[in-house]
Amino acid sequence: MSVDWEGIEGELQCPLPVDYKELFEIFGGGVFSDSVYFLGSDEGLAFDFLTQWRVALSVDQGGGADGLSSVEPYAIYAPGGKGLVPWGSTEWADEYFWLVDAGQPGEYPILARAEDGEWHRYDMSTSEFLYKVLADADFQPFGIAQYSLDPTFEPGSEGDS
Repeated sequence: MSVDWEGIEGELQCPLPVDYKELFEIFGGGVFSDSVYFLGSDEGLAFDFLTQWRVALSVDQGGGADGLSSVEPYAIYAPGGKGLVPWGSTEWADEYFWLVDAGQPGEYPILARAEDGEWHRYDMSTSEFLYKVLADADFQPFGIAQYSLDPTFEPGSEGDS
């Protein structure tokens, strides 16, 4: 799959992790093991990385009724700044982000929020984190291997929304 990285990273005003771009080019967007959602390239669709980031930024900048960010104590990344960029989630409401700082390109700690709202930081690559989620039953609270789900990938399709 051909991806316009210059356009994507230009809009973000920062580079993305190299291993994420490799996963993105191989898989596009879709669902691993019927439960882990990976944002890739499906412009305008539910699994599209840029679309989901734009929506999260719009909601975050609008503030809720209480004026707080949806990702307190953080904020969604705005171009050229520092904040969270979403790249995945689960059917159980877990959410996966990078903590991006345009002033520190090349550093992409993963911040994951469990369904209970608790934040966890991981200093590892996107692919390593995704592998642990899918294959390491002891990777709690995010490991799904304990559920014996089939190791599958279902790409997003033109019919998704």
